[in-house]
Amino acid sequence: MERLERCGRWLRAGLSGGRVRRRLPWVLLAIVLLGSALKDGDLVPETPMQNKRNPLNVYFVKVAWAWTFWLLLPFITVTAYQFAKSKFLYGPTKSVLMVLRRLCALAVGTAIWYVCTALFMYIENLTGTCSTSVKLSEPRRLYATKQECHQDNGIWNGFDISGHSFLLSYCALMIVEEVAVLEGLSIDQNSKLRVVINGLFVSLCFLTMIWVFMFLCTAVYFHDFSQKLLGVLIGLSAWYGTYGFWYLKPFSPGLPLPNIPLSSKKYSYSR
Repeated sequence: MERLERCGRWLRAGLSGGRVRRRLPWVLLAIVLLGSALKDGDLVPETPMQNKRNPLNVYFVKVAWAWTFWLLLPFITVTAYQFAKSKFLYGPTKSVLMVLRRLCALAVGTAIWYVCTALFMYIENLTGTCSTSVKLSEPRRLYATKQECHQDNGIWNGFDISGHSFLLSYCALMIVEEVAVLEGLSIDQNSKLRVVINGLFVSLCFLTMIWVFMFLCTAVYFHDFSQKLLGVLIGLSAWYGTYGFWYLKPFSPGLPLPNIPLSSKKYSYSR
């Protein structure tokens, strides 16, 4: 428990002042620019991370939204309820309503993930053609989708917007926004609730580190520059459109720190 507390304290200190939240979007854009330049110049060494079957890609990135969703779900639930009781002095009913409102952010995130990934697949199918090795005597088949092409062992050539660049950037930024609630939350150091919140917080921080690292691997090993740039711009737009604009409005899931605009949050984590 002491190690968890020390780790949580160290991570909160690193997040204090809003430095990570303010700089992370620019860091992600810089990674795409520099990573793509290294990739195009063949300056990247061969590592296991260029294999799509590497464990981090298979067990984390492929289900990135599931990891983000299921860790944020209990974190938002516990912190929003505690915030409502301790800061607004709400009763149980109003506290639960606040929790439900804040959990709508996960529903919005799920909708963004689903719509964007479906759109990316549609664009790739719309712009692609299939290259197959067929005998000259056989009639050439027209393929409508990437899946049909792969079923015949073909290679699909379409505009493949980087889903990893989009999702990893969006998930990382969303986590950084949600953990900001700890700035306004005071919890007794000896309480079991603090242990639970610390455990979730540390897990979310390490998950964010994985997302940023795998975002870097995507930048240096996969996709064309335009595909990665468009993917991360969509991720940044989804983040800013929600946390920077819509969530400031009354009819929205609201910010983790209620009634405090994104640009004026005061970072004073309870340590």
